[in-house]
Amino acid sequence: MSESRYPQLETLKKLRLFILNTIKDLTVEELNKIPNGYSNNIIWNIAHLVAAQEGVCYMRSGQSTNISIDFFNSYKPGSKPERNLTEKEIEEIKQLLLTSVDQLEIDLNQDKFVNYKGWTTRYEVEMNNIEDALNFLPFHEGMHLGYIMALKRNRDI
Repeated sequence: MSESRYPQLETLKKLRLFILNTIKDLTVEELNKIPNGYSNNIIWNIAHLVAAQEGVCYMRSGQSTNISIDFFNSYKPGSKPERNLTEKEIEEIKQLLLTSVDQLEIDLNQDKFVNYKGWTTRYEVEMNNIEDALNFLPFHEGMHLGYIMALKRNRDI
């Protein structure tokens, strides 16, 4: 990725590449496994990152999302895995994890996020514009990276 006007996107891309590297040797079964004491799995967390980015950036700006409403609803905050995903679905999610950042940069450069509707996250972070959203995303991704690493450690339980 070339030098961006948005350093947060470079951080997101690095985090997402790290996540993909962290899970590269896991099987479809391991990615779908919900260990005892957990309410979701590794692949749900990865898909959630895409859905959250779409919600925080696109939906809050009144823009169309780059994912289907079914995808969003399956991985939005408060959702949980309803079924095991196939290898093909997992590969599509891995691709989306990277391509969604590239698409976000294109859309930012086209000023698509001017009508941002302010809100406060469950963490009491105020989001008043797209810049606030971009600053929030790496924090959110870091939290889910922690969940992914915990799930990976506990996948055999």
